[in-house]
Amino acid sequence: MAFSFGFSGEDIDAENDASPQTTIAPPPNPAAAASAFPVAGKPQLPATQHALPDLLATLPSKIAYSCLDVHLDDGSTIQLPRRELWDVRVQLMAEDEGGDAAEGLGTHDVKTGVYEGGFKSWESSVDLVKVLAADSTLSARRSAPLRVIELGCGTALPSLALFQWTMPMETRARGPTSFILADYNPTVLQLVTLPNFVLSWALHHRNSSDLQEAWMIEGELELSPEILAAFQEFLADHSINLCFLSGGWSPEFVELLYKLPSTAGTPPNTVLLGAETIYSPFALQAFTETIFRILEREQSVTEAEAAAYVAAKRLYFGVGGSLDDFIEKAQSKGGLIRQLREETEGVRRGVVLCRLQPNQEPVVNTAA
Repeated sequence: MAFSFGFSGEDIDAENDASPQTTIAPPPNPAAAASAFPVAGKPQLPATQHALPDLLATLPSKIAYSCLDVHLDDGSTIQLPRRELWDVRVQLMAEDEGGDAAEGLGTHDVKTGVYEGGFKSWESSVDLVKVLAADSTLSARRSAPLRVIELGCGTALPSLALFQWTMPMETRARGPTSFILADYNPTVLQLVTLPNFVLSWALHHRNSSDLQEAWMIEGELELSPEILAAFQEFLADHSINLCFLSGGWSPEFVELLYKLPSTAGTPPNTVLLGAETIYSPFALQAFTETIFRILEREQSVTEAEAAAYVAAKRLYFGVGGSLDDFIEKAQSKGGLIRQLREETEGVRRGVVLCRLQPNQEPVVNTAA
């Protein structure tokens, strides 16, 4: 099932200025609905962990980028760097690669079971950044250890914002911070997710004498072995951990997530992030089941807080997913939903917060 959403202007990637018509193939067999991306006769990609050094080793000698300005509600602006898609194409051509990466650089927003939209940046991701910025416990005055899990991360704008806010914080004051970046396609993690984190780190330290030569050309960052080593050293010195997972959402995915190395000591608060992850009934089902497996596990084994921030369009026309469907499913599973943001210009979008009810008390619907 390959399709484009056809939302004019909704993809904030400057290169995606076309708005092709939405084309939907007949729906897959309902028996496959337990899979996030069901394709008849084809298994979804298995849950796989990718080590940071291995991903760094795949980066080219330099990457080109531009910055997206996100204007926050308090009047300030945060700049989020993104690797240019034309630069991704150059790397793929040089390496003579194809597969899911080539599919992702074509005309389809999604090609089910092959490519799930991770190369593009979507407006709901920006909505989520604005919501996170308004929460001072995440953006300004956080004191407890934190674990961020972004499902369907793609270009990872929300996680990049949290990473930028974390870097200036004194390590002893905030405790260890883990970012778990998960995307269906491993090539998305390799080609855009990790490069965007390296760019964020480098821009934060742009005036450092060690990095000045890396910025010799405007809009490009040189990635020498010394620069990549300094990036890893910074993460280690500041108790910031980056983990990368690919594959479909499933019980096996959750089990792998909890096998990742953890920092001993105080259990971290867990923040789940998801933007544009519920664009079809199949993705909605798997996404909802996955976040509730994680929330329930957190509630049963730790005393730390856990919550999911979900940003999406109110309705994905012609596809079937919707934010209201997520709210209904979450409440049926014992979730307490609170609406945090509503966008009414253009295609309607929203951001909601989902928590588990303590002691499984009756659900109170506070969504607008």
